[in-house]
Amino acid sequence: MVGGQKWRALKHYQRDFYAHSAAASKAVKNDTNDAPQHTRDLQQCKHSSFEAGQSGRLNVSSTYYTVPNSPGKHCCGDSEVPLETTEFDFTTLNDFPNNLQNDTPEFVEFAKQGTVVQGEEFLRLEGRGDYSQDLCVCGEEAPIYRCQDCYGPELFCHLCVVRIHERQPLHKIKRWDGISFHDITLKSMGIRLQLGHTSHSCCNNPLPAFSDNFIIIDYNSIYEVGLDFCGCASAQPHIIQLLRVRLFPATTVDLKTAATFRALEYFQILSFESKASAYKFYKTAACLTDNTGIHVPKDRYEAMLRMMREWRFIKQMQRAGQGHHPKGIAATEPGACAVLCPACPHAGKNLPDGWDSAPSEIRSRFLYALFLGINANFRLAHHNISSDIVDPGLNQGYAFFVEEQAYESFIGSQERAVQEMSSCSSHDVVNLADTRVSHGLVATGAGTVDCARHNFKRPCSVGDLQKGERYINMDYLFFSSMRSSADVLVLNISYDIACQWSKHIWTRMSTFPHQYHIQHHEKSITFLVPKFHLPAHVAKCQTSFSFNFIKGVGRTDGEAPECGWADINPIATSTREMGPGSRRDTLDDHFNDWNWKKICAMGSIFHRKYNFALIEVQERVDDLNDFEASLATDELAKWRKDVEEWEANRSRPNPFEGRATTTMTQAAVRLALSMAEATEIERGNNMSLHNDISSSVLISSGIRIGGSTVARRLEFDAKVAGQHATDAQKGKLIQRVNALRRRIDTWAQGAVVSSLPHRVLCDDHLLKHEWELREAQAYDTLNDLRTVLNLRYHLYKYKDTFIRGQIINNAEHRIDALSLKYTTSRGALLKLASRLGKNDDWERSLKPLDKQKDAVPLKHDDGRMVGQQTLHVEWCKARAHRWEEEVQLLWEEMRRVIAFLDWHAGWWDMQGIQCAFGSLQAREGALAYA
Repeated sequence: MVGGQKWRALKHYQRDFYAHSAAASKAVKNDTNDAPQHTRDLQQCKHSSFEAGQSGRLNVSSTYYTVPNSPGKHCCGDSEVPLETTEFDFTTLNDFPNNLQNDTPEFVEFAKQGTVVQGEEFLRLEGRGDYSQDLCVCGEEAPIYRCQDCYGPELFCHLCVVRIHERQPLHKIKRWDGISFHDITLKSMGIRLQLGHTSHSCCNNPLPAFSDNFIIIDYNSIYEVGLDFCGCASAQPHIIQLLRVRLFPATTVDLKTAATFRALEYFQILSFESKASAYKFYKTAACLTDNTGIHVPKDRYEAMLRMMREWRFIKQMQRAGQGHHPKGIAATEPGACAVLCPACPHAGKNLPDGWDSAPSEIRSRFLYALFLGINANFRLAHHNISSDIVDPGLNQGYAFFVEEQAYESFIGSQERAVQEMSSCSSHDVVNLADTRVSHGLVATGAGTVDCARHNFKRPCSVGDLQKGERYINMDYLFFSSMRSSADVLVLNISYDIACQWSKHIWTRMSTFPHQYHIQHHEKSITFLVPKFHLPAHVAKCQTSFSFNFIKGVGRTDGEAPECGWADINPIATSTREMGPGSRRDTLDDHFNDWNWKKICAMGSIFHRKYNFALIEVQERVDDLNDFEASLATDELAKWRKDVEEWEANRSRPNPFEGRATTTMTQAAVRLALSMAEATEIERGNNMSLHNDISSSVLISSGIRIGGSTVARRLEFDAKVAGQHATDAQKGKLIQRVNALRRRIDTWAQGAVVSSLPHRVLCDDHLLKHEWELREAQAYDTLNDLRTVLNLRYHLYKYKDTFIRGQIINNAEHRIDALSLKYTTSRGALLKLASRLGKNDDWERSLKPLDKQKDAVPLKHDDGRMVGQQTLHVEWCKARAHRWEEEVQLLWEEMRRVIAFLDWHAGWWDMQGIQCAFGSLQAREGALAYA
C-alpha cells in the first residue's frame, strides 16, 4: 500500500488535476468568470499531470502558466515553467481490489476491514447486548422491552415503558421472548392517548374513538393506537382536539384515521424534491410497519390522499395570508395564492414613484418592461377520469390554474372558431391544433404564460388544452395573465409561433368578455420568438422576431417555460391519472414550490449573471470599436441612421436582413424542377427512372452524396492517417467507408451523370436536371465564398488588435472547402456542357477559380471593400447592444427584488393585526406567523 504521507500527497495532486480540468472545461465553454475585472488581467494557473515512470513509479509534475483575461477570447500563454516533480510507487497500487470504483481512502479501509467489524456490530444489536440483567433499572421487573425510536438500546420493564411513553404513543416497541425480539404495540401494553387535556391531567369523561380502532399515519410507520376524545362539558369538537395535538383528521364524522403534521409535511417536501407519488409514500410507510406481508396494516390509502390534498390547500392559504383576512378564505381573489416574481414589475410594490410618467426613451425601452413567455406542454395530458362534479378543485382560480368553469364555458362557446393556417414554416402546432389525437383524454396537455426573464409561473396563467395548442386557449391564458399586470406599459411577449399568433390577436380579443380586454393602444408591445425555436422559422421571421436584434430585451432568450416544464414533467405520470380537481390542486402546489425555490436562489443567480454581464459588455464594446475602426466613416454614419430608424419604427426596411442575393439558388432550382415534373405527370409523361424517385431527386441526392460531410471527412481522415495508420485510425476509416457505401447503396438505381464516361448513353432529362442543379450550386458557393472572404479581410486587417488565431483558421478552412466545392461544380458543368451542346456563355460568369489570385476580397481605388451589404448586416449584428441592456436590466431587477421584499415584509406586518380572532391564543399565533 502507498504510505500515508505519499497517499495524502497523491490525493493533493489529484485534486489539483481535477480542479484544473474543470476550470479548463469552463473556459472552453466560455462560461462565467466571476473574478473581478481588475484582477482578471493575469492569472497564474497550476496544471498537474501524471504518468508512469520507467521504474514503475508514478511521476507527478506540476507546471504554472499565465492565462490572459477572458479565457473565451484569448489563447493561453506559451511559456510553461515546471516547478516540482514527485515520484510515487506506481506498482503498489495493484494491491487495490479490482472492483473498487471509489478511490477515497475511507472507502478502501471499509472494504478491507470495516465490513467485518461493522457487520458483527449489526448482528450484536439483534440481541440484548449489554442489557441482559435480570432486573430493570427501577428494580421491579425484568427488562424485556426495547424502543426502536428512543435514544440508545437500553431495555426496560413493562412499567417503565408505559411511564416513558405516556405522551409518545407513536414509538415502535419490541419484546424479548428469550430467543429474539418481536413487535408489540403500545396500545396492547395499555397506553392510551387522551385528547382535550394537558399532560398528567385526567379526563372525567373519556370517549374512545370510533370502534376503538384509531389509525395514525406517520412518516415512518402506520400505527394503531388507543385514543380517547374528551367528553367533558367544555370539550372542543373532536376535529379541534386532533388538530391541537398536530394530528390531521381524515374525515369530519366517525373519526378513525389521522396523519401527523410531520408526515404530511414530509411527503409534501418529498414530492417537491423527488416527485414521488402519494401511493409510493404510503406504501413506504406500510412496509416500514411490516415488510413481511403477514401483519399488513389496515388500508388507509384513500384517506391519505384526501388528507394530503386538504393539507396542501390549507398550507397554501396560510402562506398567502388568507387565514389573516377578515372575511376568511371565501374572500380569496383570483391568483392571490400564487408566489409572485419579485423581480418583475408590480405597480405599487416595487416600481418607483412616477415610473409611468418617466421619459419615453427610458420607459418604452426596457427598464419597466414585463417579459412574458407562452408555451404548451403535452406531457401534462389528463385521462378522462372522474369529473369536476365528483372531484371539484379546492382552488377556484386562487393560484396558477384559471377558474375552470369560466374557462371551459368560454372555450365551449368558441368551438366553431377556425384556426388560421400558418404562413411561416409548416408549424404543426398551428396547422394540426384541431386534429391532435385526444382519444381517452380530457386534456391533451397544458398551456402556460410564464415570466420569461426569471422563469416564474404567473398567477391565473395555466389551463388545460382540450384539442392541442389552439389560439383560443392560448389567448384566454394570455388575457387572464395580463389581468394581474394591467398597469404595465411595456410588454415583450415570447412565443414559439408568435409570428402567426400575433397577427389577429386584437381582433380575437373582441370576442372575450370586457374584463379580459387589454388597452393595447396605450402600451408598447413586442412579439418575439424564443432563440432555440427561431431557426425553424422562415428567414424574415428570424430577423423580425429575434431577441438578438430587437432593442430593449437584453440577453433574454425566451425559453424560460421549457425550463419549468423540465421540473414538472416527472409528476405527469401520476397527475394524468388523478381526478380533475386533484390534478389542478397538485400542480398548483408544485408550481408554487418552483417559484419559491427561484426566490431563494435569486441572490446567487443575480450575482452570477451581473458579474458575467459586466465582463461581456466590455468585450462587446471593444470588439465593436475595433470593427468600426475598419469601416468608412460616411458608410458607418448611414448604417447607424438606418438601424436607429428601424429600432424606432420596425415598419421600415430591416437592416438585419441581407438583401444581396444570387440570381439562382439550389432551392429555387429544385422547386422549379419539381413543379415541371408535376406538370409532366399531369400530362401523362412520367420520365422517372424509378417508381419512387423522380429524376430531379435522383440527381440531387447524388450531388449531396458526393459533397456530403461523410465523404469529406473520409478524405480528411485518410490524409491524416497516412501509410502507418494505427488500429484506431483504421477502424475509424472503415466505419466512414461503410457509412458512405450504405448511402450509395440506397441510391443504386442511378448515378450522377456528369461522372459517367462520355461513351455511356444517358437520358437528356437527367443531363438537363444535373446541369441546372450544378449551375445553382456553383452560384450558391460563390455567394458563400464572397461572404467568408470579406470576413477574412477584416480578421487579417485587425488580427493584432483583437482577433484570435482560431477564428482566422476557421475562415481559412471554410474558404478551402468552398473553393473545392466550386471547382467540383464547375468541373461537372464542363463535362455536361459538351454532352448538352452548350456554348461558352455560361463560362463568362462561372470562370475557373484560382484560389491564390481569385479568393481575395475586391476593393475600390480608395481601399474600401466591395460587398458592403454583407458588412452592413454584420455591423448591425455587432452593434446590437444587448449586453449593455442586460447590465441595466439586471441592476433594475435587483433593485426591484429588494423593493418587493420590503413591501412584502410590511404587508405581513399589517396582516397580523388585520383580523379579530376568537381567542388570545389564536391572535398570538397569527402575530407569530406574520
